Amino acid sequence: MNCPLCGHVLPKDAQSCDRCDWVRAETDTAEGKASDLVAVMLSVVPGLGHVYKGYKVLGLLFVIGAFGALLCGALAATATAGFGLALIPIYWFGVMFHVYGIEDKIAPTAKDDGEEY
Repeated sequence: MNCPLCGHVLPKDAQSCDRCDWVRAETDTAEGKASDLVAVMLSVVPGLGHVYKGYKVLGLLFVIGAFGALLCGALAATATAGFGLALIPIYWFGVMFHVYGIEDKIAPTAKDDGEEY
């Protein structure tokens, strides 16, 4: 294996280079992490994406808030010749952007040592 910075020949499992400041970064796995794309798709029903990412109480609040947004949008639509219905997709997209931006709260899975025979 060659050093990616200076090209010095290193042992196969080298963690750093003794000629430059290169250090091997730890590899991140997707295990134990929620997918942002799946969470956004689940947010078609506001709050489900938050539940998927581990925020159960917040997800329930967004579900309740969806009914409130529907009610406010319907009331505003009667007073504004239907323009109040724009509140509903604004709320919906706001929930989607929020679930995309928050960190996962799900617990990582236990370390898998592989199959034992």
